[in-house]
Amino acid sequence: MTVTAHTVVVAAFDGVRLLDVSAPLEVFSTAGAGYEVRVVSPDGRDVRTSCGLRIGVDGAADAVRTADTLVVPGAVDVGRCVAVAPVVAGLAARSRRVASVCTGAFALGAAGLLAGLRVTTHWEHAAELARRHPDVEVTPDAIHVRDGGVWTSAGVTAGIDLCLALVEEDRGPGAARAVARDLVVFLQRPGGQSQFSAASRTPPTGHPVVRPLLDAVVADPAADHSAAVLARRAGVSVRHLARLFREQTGAPPGAYVERVRVEAARMLLEGGASVTGAAARSGLGSDESLRRAFARHFGVTPSAYLARFRTTVGA
Repeated sequence: MTVTAHTVVVAAFDGVRLLDVSAPLEVFSTAGAGYEVRVVSPDGRDVRTSCGLRIGVDGAADAVRTADTLVVPGAVDVGRCVAVAPVVAGLAARSRRVASVCTGAFALGAAGLLAGLRVTTHWEHAAELARRHPDVEVTPDAIHVRDGGVWTSAGVTAGIDLCLALVEEDRGPGAARAVARDLVVFLQRPGGQSQFSAASRTPPTGHPVVRPLLDAVVADPAADHSAAVLARRAGVSVRHLARLFREQTGAPPGAYVERVRVEAARMLLEGGASVTGAAARSGLGSDESLRRAFARHFGVTPSAYLARFRTTVGA
């Protein structure tokens, strides 16, 4: 069967995040025949990514006549995304569909491409995107969102999820599943951005009482981290410890411990552990405790979490 050529243009620029560019390239190149992928920059010159690596480009943006898919990656500094909005607007006008990775949504917004749409971006920048574009419905917990011909995605590696969904739309779930297996990723990642992660979502603190306790929980989630044990370890009362935790992390000790244990269980499941094994080794104890914790944090059961190689389409 002859596969119709599909042109994908990735719009790179100085300061772009490397994975925002490389993730789409890996997905579409792994998908194989039928995809012609080009990387362009505003002036046709090579670009330097935020990590310092230089990327060679195939040409200037204004040399692109038409594209089936335009992918706009993001940058740590959203100002760099906004600065390339005129280039993005020109490319979008010549593209059948448009997608952004991470803060690339800011380029789409500044280019006037998001008005009245439901979108997402990296969870850390969702409020800022909503503030800049009050006519846009920002969904901060989504991994990727499609609204008409515009697709937006969460931070960095969510570009893989997004592009798998694009491949599924183009070639069907079988093709997308094959790419996911090759890259060893979920075809549909369970849960939303809120799962990333207990440690990263805890406000940083150098408090001499709280910081050692946070580190101890992460180092050994399955240990006894009851409020009484933590308080005794810190040499303070349970009530005082609860107050310190709320001041420093915004949550009581038990909530932090559960988040860390759920994250540990998630990693164990991904590594091949059974539900029973993950529950025991993470400190959650029983299968039922693990199921309830997963439902609270991810909105899915452990078995549903492990069954996401089927499709990029949510249930």
